[in-house]
Amino acid sequence: MMLDGKTALVTGGRGGIGRAICERFAREGARVFAADLSAGGSLQDGDTAQDFLQLDVTSEASVTAAFNHVAAEAGCLDILVNAAGIEIEKTIEETSLDEWNKIFAVNVTGTFLVSKYALPLLRKSKAAGGASVINFGSYDGFIADPGLAAYCATKGAVHALTKAMACDHGPEGIRVNAICPGYVDTPMLQSFFEGDGSGGDGGTIDSLQQAVRDVHPMRTYGTPDDMANLVNWLASDEARYAAGQLWVLDGGLSAQVQQMKL
Repeated sequence: MMLDGKTALVTGGRGGIGRAICERFAREGARVFAADLSAGGSLQDGDTAQDFLQLDVTSEASVTAAFNHVAAEAGCLDILVNAAGIEIEKTIEETSLDEWNKIFAVNVTGTFLVSKYALPLLRKSKAAGGASVINFGSYDGFIADPGLAAYCATKGAVHALTKAMACDHGPEGIRVNAICPGYVDTPMLQSFFEGDGSGGDGGTIDSLQQAVRDVHPMRTYGTPDDMANLVNWLASDEARYAAGQLWVLDGGLSAQVQQMKL
């Protein structure tokens, strides 16, 4: 087992990607704290084999209380995954200041706060490959999807923060990387399919899903398990030399030029 004896905390741990990561970590032998606003999370399912930890990543008091609990229960932390995130499907003109502040509070400030208060426990890690922090960026931090302006801005910020953290804390034995997914079959993606795009030009949810698959070189989009596979490797001692990188996992979507519509 790749993570035997390690302790991990995953924010957004009861969502689509976060849940898959928690389950994979547990199978690999780690003790896992699945941190989220509720035990059901975005999937509305409370069943979990991991330690559920209620956490609001936008609240400093909630974050400090969570790590006090981890310290009392485990004494140290080997792996931190910042997977909590939200999406707003609007241009900047359509986005209110409250919405702008909310998405930055979750996607950027949440990553900052959780990482900040995890550091004392990460420094205590005895892992041979060092402690590992894995943030969640997006291919939208490199290129932009229309109508996702605030979301794209938050992911660009996470990318820059990841590199800065890797430089600052690498000397302390803490590796920091980011996963940058493309389309992944999660509740967030399904809400996109059910939004304004699904009815455009007489389309249906099924036709939109197929169109999204077809634009990928691999003719499919990702699954939460695809993300968990890469996260698991980055969390393991096998990735001891991996730091400060933005790992794009998008089925080749961002490797190609824009598809021509003939």
